Amino acid sequence: MDNDIQGRPAHVAAIRERAEAEMRAMGVDEAFIGRLVETFYGRVLAHADLGPVFDARLSGRWPEHMKKMKSFWSAVAFRSGAYGGKPVQAHTGVADMTPDLFPKWLALFAATLDDVAPSPEAKAWFMAPAERIAKSLTLSLFYNPALDGPAKKAG
Repeated sequence: MDNDIQGRPAHVAAIRERAEAEMRAMGVDEAFIGRLVETFYGRVLAHADLGPVFDARLSGRWPEHMKKMKSFWSAVAFRSGAYGGKPVQAHTGVADMTPDLFPKWLALFAATLDDVAPSPEAKAWFMAPAERIAKSLTLSLFYNPALDGPAKKAG
């Protein structure tokens, strides 16, 4: 047991080193993450459907949100463990949020990556967690198990 505990910091460091090497090979660095977040949220604000929902929720708090999103994507990419947010809680009760906004968010994220990603591998890599996030938030915020009941399936 003690060996497991003592080996954990080395294991975590090795994971981070591999992540940094993987990101470097794709052309991803902190500057790219900043550009991705800034470009994406600029487009979110200009989007006819997403902009009003985001701006209503984040009005007056955009700089804080941008910093948080840069920290989030950096932690995901470099596996730093530095982000400790609660995304489901943060998105619960957002006015005018509907399940159909998540595919729009995802499409806008993909289009942003088309324009700013340093490589096709970087785009694919960032799309994978974005897709998981969209699916997870959609299920967490809007899934109703009663709609999956046997009576519903029989009809």
